[in-house]
Amino acid sequence: MFIVELNDLQGLLTALQAGGFTVIGPTVKDGAITFDTLSSIEELPRGWSDVQEAGSYGIRHSEDDTLFSYNVGPHSWKKFLFPARLRLFSARKAGKAFEVDPVSPSAPPKYAFLGVRSCELAAIAIQDKIFMSGPYADKHYTALRKSACIIAVNCVHVGGTCFCASMGTGPRAKDGYDLVLTEIRTDDRHYFVAQMGSPLGKGLLQQVTHREADQKEREQVEKALKAAHDRMGRSLDTHNLPRLLEDNFESPRWEDVAKRCLSCANCTMVCPTCFCSTVEDVTDLSGEHAERWRRWDSCFTTDFTKVAGGNIRMSTRTRYRQWLTHKLCNWVEQFGTYGCVGCGRCITWCPVGIDITAEAAAIRETSMTTTNG
Repeated sequence: MFIVELNDLQGLLTALQAGGFTVIGPTVKDGAITFDTLSSIEELPRGWSDVQEAGSYGIRHSEDDTLFSYNVGPHSWKKFLFPARLRLFSARKAGKAFEVDPVSPSAPPKYAFLGVRSCELAAIAIQDKIFMSGPYADKHYTALRKSACIIAVNCVHVGGTCFCASMGTGPRAKDGYDLVLTEIRTDDRHYFVAQMGSPLGKGLLQQVTHREADQKEREQVEKALKAAHDRMGRSLDTHNLPRLLEDNFESPRWEDVAKRCLSCANCTMVCPTCFCSTVEDVTDLSGEHAERWRRWDSCFTTDFTKVAGGNIRMSTRTRYRQWLTHKLCNWVEQFGTYGCVGCGRCITWCPVGIDITAEAAAIRETSMTTTNG
């Protein structure tokens, strides 16, 4: 572990920029803490924190001047690695034929993500498995991902909808980063404890003024992370969870949640792991030019499961059940991990405050009551 003083943190951004990276990090914009291009640490949300509960989000001035006192906002890093809209190719009329111009991913932007939380590292790892493994790797995602640098930040503040501890994804960043920082603010000091996770991270740290952490400073990190773990806003009981959901496919709870769910797709849009998409073909009015675009879609939209014979999920009950069971059941079979990382975004940004942890708990309770009865 190494100490980087607050006044030396700008050196990290300078090193990233010198390496050709576009630095993306948190900043206050439009009444939320969102991600944007940064050129200075002065653009970070210094002195700001967020307040999150089911169906509720707001930001406020925090009690100190820390830079990373927020949790997670409405956007995830998915928007940069798996863009909401991507042109796949364009075509132009050439006589009686069309000439196709594919979009080449050979020179993707070099992103440096600053402020990635442990749950988000887990989400990126999940999408890596989805988009980069197997015989059908996504060339656009792969090109962006391989050129990216990740500067993580350990969570020493947790929100009301966070449940990463129960998912094994936080609050400590375990792997998947080039460099990880833990922000420590005491009565008389404000500094960062840095740990390297890759040769790239080591090279970056060498360009920043730093020194080795002493025993007391190391203990301060452990103390802060334990306190964050103990203050976790929610929890999800994952014991035998996939089997539980399989056995309760016709639980009355699905109808109960359907009466509240608006099928608005907010939960899938803010989720850092959801990857559903569709393809659209568009032309200009002259018919001389056409383009094919990929855009985000959601299993909550009525057209998502429309096939030649009809629509296989017409009701909100079946659509919500598909989403939750995919996250917490089928995903495990498909990819060897849960599709949920405990970030709590789906709870916060649900207009009616539907809570995935509460729904899973209700199904467990109903199942136990039925069994005991």
